[in-house]
Amino acid sequence: MITSNDHGVRIYVATTPVDMRKSFDGLVEVVRSFLGHDPLSGSMFVFRNRAGHMLKILWWDDGGLAIFYKRLERGTFRFPYSGEKSLVIDRDQLLRLLQGLEVVRTHAA
Repeated sequence: MITSNDHGVRIYVATTPVDMRKSFDGLVEVVRSFLGHDPLSGSMFVFRNRAGHMLKILWWDDGGLAIFYKRLERGTFRFPYSGEKSLVIDRDQLLRLLQGLEVVRTHAA
């Protein structure tokens, strides 16, 4: 999903949990109305559930919207904390997050 060619992709992490029953249209609405971003910009938008063990990524890849969904069997996704609605992370931080490792806050989105 994330290749060496994706260095220009901005990755936004939503700091507020999202209902994991949301699919394409529901997540697009969260990106537009709550985060204030364009879901068709080519950026990735990362969401987690309240318990923290489920994660979804919404991404427009020029051919359409894609959703990546991951559930940890043990532990939780360790999202960075902030008073902001979203944070920008880089590719390496996303890979750490997907492994269930701690992600150090970079800057607000």
